[in-house]
Amino acid sequence: MKSMDLKDDENEIEKLSLMLSKIQNIYYKKKEHLEELQSEINELREVLNFLNSLISGKSFHSADEIYSKSFIQKEDGSIDEKYFVEDISKERVEGTNIKRKIFSKNKNNDEELLCILNFYDLNRVEIKIIEPERLSIKESSEEFIRIFIKGALIEIIENNPNMSLKYDYYKSSDVIKHINITKLNSIKEYDIITSKMRELLSQIARKG
Repeated sequence: MKSMDLKDDENEIEKLSLMLSKIQNIYYKKKEHLEELQSEINELREVLNFLNSLISGKSFHSADEIYSKSFIQKEDGSIDEKYFVEDISKERVEGTNIKRKIFSKNKNNDEELLCILNFYDLNRVEIKIIEPERLSIKESSEEFIRIFIKGALIEIIENNPNMSLKYDYYKSSDVIKHINITKLNSIKEYDIITSKMRELLSQIARKG
């Protein structure tokens, strides 16, 4: 009887240990995700404060008030959105960075970081591919040309012919690990780049 009891105890301990291990893994993943979210919240707060100071510094009205007045109702009842556009000196934007991250859910339904974009000085974008060898993004690939080159960069070049593009490659291969885009004119161009990069990675992740 004692040997049976000992075996049952061992089985129970093994089950509890396995449960503990799983819960610990979930805990650390959630904690890491929470830290990433907190970092993104802090970055967004800095950007909001920066933009609010720029707008408020050049107007007697607050940024929120100006934004609410940028939506004007037309005679037919539709909404016309006007964008607040203002020239900002290079000195005012030096040192700024708007960071964005692109995630995808893996087979275990966990979020997986695929790419980090940094928009420096409202002028240049650096795109870092987290696992370049696995994602295998190449200049010659049909998806890359169709989605990113034609969908984003050619559209930007039509209005901004000064835009410049450069790739860094993974080891000695033709796989892209960094994309550097310079001489951009606006955050709208950054939005286009982010959107098409997200679309490209989504297509690749679905295949993988």
